[in-house]
Amino acid sequence: MNPKITDWQGKRVWLLGASSGIGAALARELAGRGARLALSARSVDKLLALGLGDALLLPCDATDRVSLGATRQGLLAVWGGVDLVVYLAGDYVPMRADDFNLAVAERVIDVNFNGAMRLADTVLADLQPGGGIAFVASVAGYRGLPKALCYGPGKAALIHFAEVLHLDLAPKGIGVWVINPGFVSTQLTARNDFAMPALQTPEQAARAMVDGFGKGHFEIHFPKRFTRLMKLFAHLPYGWYFPLIRRFTGG
Repeated sequence: MNPKITDWQGKRVWLLGASSGIGAALARELAGRGARLALSARSVDKLLALGLGDALLLPCDATDRVSLGATRQGLLAVWGGVDLVVYLAGDYVPMRADDFNLAVAERVIDVNFNGAMRLADTVLADLQPGGGIAFVASVAGYRGLPKALCYGPGKAALIHFAEVLHLDLAPKGIGVWVINPGFVSTQLTARNDFAMPALQTPEQAARAMVDGFGKGHFEIHFPKRFTRLMKLFAHLPYGWYFPLIRRFTGG
């Protein structure tokens, strides 16, 4: 369904949200495979700390359309084009109905979903057959989960957006990937106050993503022992789903 990317040597890859967590790990993984990298995040100091001296460091804010546009222009001025764009920017705040905060919810969704749409709007004209655009969503977007009152809806919307975009771009040979990780040990998941099953390191997540790009599937999800269970839950009738989720999560 998507181009299979197995040879990264010389591939021009723009990672947005590359300063920490999965983004930083993916940058290091791709650098080791010979990719040409453009790395973006709000903090240039954090990008410098990655120590990837050959990468283009292009600080920008995913919530600012003007900033994204200026960054794209800078990238094209150096490279003349781009092969793969990956949206990794994200935010997470555990939230339930009894502590619902609209301002925080809107901020989280602005990064997790609206920023991805802004990036797509910025680069759609640049995407070429054999390459494309990838979005990091989450298994939390499969179906409603406790404490995901603002995180889950944005990721669900991002999955849907990627699906529709894939329908439009796949016939042109342009890839659209949605990446749905389970739990990955990052500064964001450190906010959780519960045991996270099948917890992976960012480095494990990065390798799973690269393996996924080589298979040509629309969805890259990992670790399979956890994500397959979440997929099963997502297909259950509500009368079964809600009691099971409460039982398994204690929610």
